[in-house]
Amino acid sequence: MATDPLSLTFAALAHPARRAILARLSRGQMSVRNLAKPLKISAPAMTKHLKSLERGGLIRRTRNAQWRPCQLEVAPMKKVTSWIEEIQAMTEQHLDRLEADLQTIQAGQDAVNAANPRRKGK
Repeated sequence: MATDPLSLTFAALAHPARRAILARLSRGQMSVRNLAKPLKISAPAMTKHLKSLERGGLIRRTRNAQWRPCQLEVAPMKKVTSWIEEIQAMTEQHLDRLEADLQTIQAGQDAVNAANPRRKGK
């Protein structure tokens, strides 16, 4: 099992129920009971999802008497966003280079066709 923080965060984001939990927490701190209501999942399943989100650093759970509020942690989401933006920038650079290479090839082919008009039909 991966143990680096980014992998743990991605693993936590992999399940739709956990993403739904995060979406609800984006509106503010909430109790576990209130988080679980719309998901219609068992208490043990909810506990597993919350533990995964905690391992990924995406939530923080506290205890206030019998109330167990959960709160969204944004730092790991910023790291995920940063990583995705880096990959996107590298991909765009590769695509820009590919486009430039293709334009060079096309310009060379156009020059060959212009120099030899009989080749245009081929």
